[in-house]
Amino acid sequence: MTMQLPPPISRYFEADRGEPVEAVLACFADEAVVKDEGQVHRGHDAIRAWKIGATKKYNYTVEPLAIGTDKGRHVVTSHLVGDFPGSPVDLRYFFVLDGDKISELEITL
Repeated sequence: MTMQLPPPISRYFEADRGEPVEAVLACFADEAVVKDEGQVHRGHDAIRAWKIGATKKYNYTVEPLAIGTDKGRHVVTSHLVGDFPGSPVDLRYFFVLDGDKISELEITL
């Protein structure tokens, strides 16, 4: 059985597989918020800086394993393998969508 991700989420994970940072950024609404590693990044400029920083800091691959919902958010459990402390690890990605864009993304253990 193939897991069906909503199109904006599918595009995000495709872009996160080595596409240019702008491809990841295109997945987000203009005023989107990303919460990751205890930091909050608001808007395209901050999200761009977050993604550039993560790309420079770590090499990793991510594979979505499961999808569900929680309090109106799409929750994607994904397996990450890379050169970061604690690798490999399964993380949960909480997505809020606004049409065909991501308005909020929170990444947690």
